[in-house]
Amino acid sequence: MPESRVPRRRRFLVCEPRHFAVQYAINPWMSADRPVDVIRALDQWQALVDAYRAHGHTVDSVEPVPGLPDMVFAANCAVVVGGRVLGSRFHAPERRPESVPFEAWFKSEGFDVHRPESVCEGEGDLVPAGRWVLAGTGFRTTPGAHREAQEYFGVPVVSLTLVDPYFYHLDTALFVLEDGSGDGGEGGEGNIAYYPGAFSPGSREVLRRLYPDAVLATREDAAAFGLNSVCDGRHVFMAPGARQLAGRLAGLGYEPVPVDLSEFHKAGGGIKCCTQEIRETRP
Repeated sequence: MPESRVPRRRRFLVCEPRHFAVQYAINPWMSADRPVDVIRALDQWQALVDAYRAHGHTVDSVEPVPGLPDMVFAANCAVVVGGRVLGSRFHAPERRPESVPFEAWFKSEGFDVHRPESVCEGEGDLVPAGRWVLAGTGFRTTPGAHREAQEYFGVPVVSLTLVDPYFYHLDTALFVLEDGSGDGGEGGEGNIAYYPGAFSPGSREVLRRLYPDAVLATREDAAAFGLNSVCDGRHVFMAPGARQLAGRLAGLGYEPVPVDLSEFHKAGGGIKCCTQEIRETRP
């Protein structure tokens, strides 16, 4: 275990859940029988923003739009690598209008935005991991978007097939601990945490070969949204219900930062879903 893991300051983009609600069902977590407490959701979201800022990270915000209840899940709006923005094209018609305000925000900040031709749900399924991008498919983002991302970013894309509908986005089943660029004081290929049962047999083998030292999570911790986490190289902002995973990470020198986003679990989202990372340097 390294003597000390070094955090790296990040720039995050979020969207206040002013209009958050469960108005339709596009994943197994969503049900009209579980209404959202909007006041509690706002408090939980603010606690996440406060936690990021307390740990030295920059947080920008997109203005929420009435009628777009899932706009709070900013990670799905785009993926940013080396200052280049690949926008979104949502699978569900209900979410497609979300692309417009996020694209406008990026352009107002001086970024060029490439609109994908294929279904592409941003960092929900495209997870930058150092020298490559891990890319999920099976429920939302299509393999065509993986090819577009590779051509646009000029970074190798590793396609992974998701097979469990409860883990419909890659960022519900996997997150990056070290991206190989020096997070945690280490180089190499970096490291991840993931739930093997979310992936097809071939994809599990790919992950095993790429990350032989990965932290493997149980279904219980994955279902508690423990893998929908954000790591800055030392601090892991994660769901408090993923206790076994938190203990394993602490034993490896990481510092879990529990943030309760349980209201967002009703829509199938958590900490990472609410967080878009803006990477302005190339891996």
